[in-house]
Amino acid sequence: MIENKLKKITIGFITYGESTAKYLPYFLSSLKAQTCHDIKIIAVDNSEEGDNKNFDYIKNNFSEIEIEQAGKNLGFAKAYNRMINKAIDEGAEYFVALNPDIILEPDAIEKMFKTIETNEKIGAVAPKILKWDFENNKKTDIIDSYGIVCDRKFRFRDDSQGQQDTKANIKNNIFGFTGAAVMFNLKALKDIAFDNEKYLEYFDELMFMYKEDCDLSLRLKLAGWSIKLNSDAVIYHNRTASRVGDSMWQIIKNRTGKRRKVKIWSFWGQWVIVLKYNKPIFSLKTRLFMWWYQLEILIFSFLFEQYLLKELFEIWRIRKQIKARREQLKIRVSVDEIEKIFI
Repeated sequence: MIENKLKKITIGFITYGESTAKYLPYFLSSLKAQTCHDIKIIAVDNSEEGDNKNFDYIKNNFSEIEIEQAGKNLGFAKAYNRMINKAIDEGAEYFVALNPDIILEPDAIEKMFKTIETNEKIGAVAPKILKWDFENNKKTDIIDSYGIVCDRKFRFRDDSQGQQDTKANIKNNIFGFTGAAVMFNLKALKDIAFDNEKYLEYFDELMFMYKEDCDLSLRLKLAGWSIKLNSDAVIYHNRTASRVGDSMWQIIKNRTGKRRKVKIWSFWGQWVIVLKYNKPIFSLKTRLFMWWYQLEILIFSFLFEQYLLKELFEIWRIRKQIKARREQLKIRVSVDEIEKIFI
C-alpha cells in the first residue's frame, strides 16, 4: 500500500447518459477500494440533461468526486483535455484516464504508479485489460487489450483481443495504450501537446471520439517517450464486440454490429491521423503502405458504406488545422527507430 501524500495522481473519467450510469456502482466501488490513498478523482458528465442518473448517483454516493456538467456531449478528447488541464493546474504529476465500464483489481493503480516512477522517460503505462462479463458480473480470462499495436498501413488494433490470457508473449514495451485505461506522465503530455492558441490539447480535438488514443500514442513515441504495459496491473472491461480478423469478410463481420456514428468517427479519425503524419519522417515503403490502405478504405466505403464518403469534404475543410498540428509534431527519433514501432 502506498500513501500518495503529495496527491501526485489525479484520476478522471467521463459519464454519458444511460450508457454509463449502469456501470457506476461497480466502477466507483472498485476505484475507492484501490490501495493508493488520497488520490483525487474528477469527472466530466457529457450528458445533455442536467438532471441525470450519472450526476445524481455520484453526488449521492461519492460526493468527494468533483464532477463537471458539460451540458452537452463534448466528445472524448475535449472532455479529457479539460480534466488533464485541471490536474496540471492543481499540481498533479500523473493522470489516469479510465472508462466507467471497467472494474479494477485493488492494486491496479498502485502497480501502474510503481512502473511509471521507475524511469522519467516513461510517458504512459497501460494495464492488462481482460473482459468483464457485465451481464453476469463475472471477470473472465479473455483478453480485451494488451495495448495497441500498429502496422505499416497505419492500422491500429488491441493486441491479442479475444484470446485467452495465458500470460505468454506479453511485451513490456508497447506501441500504445487504449483509452479505456492508462496512466500518463503529465510532463510527457505537456511536452507533446498542441497549442491551439486557446489552451493546450493533449488528445487531438479534431477527433471527437475514436483513434485519439492511437494518435496520442504515436506522438509520444515520435517524441522519444516510452509506453509500458504492466501485466500485473489488471483491469476488466465490458466490451460488446471483439475484432475477429483482417480479411475482407472478417472486416465486414466486425463492422456489422457497429453504429453508424461509431463508423463515421473511426473513419474521420483514421484520415486525420494519415494526413497529420503525411511527411517524410517515414520511409517511402511505409508511406506507400499507408496510402494503399487508405485506398482500400475508400473502395470498401464506396461498396458498402457510401455515407462515409461525404466526410471527406468535411475533412478537407479542416486541412489547415491538420497542417498546424503536423507542424507542431515533436520528432526526436530516427526513421529506423520509428519503423521498429510497427508490427
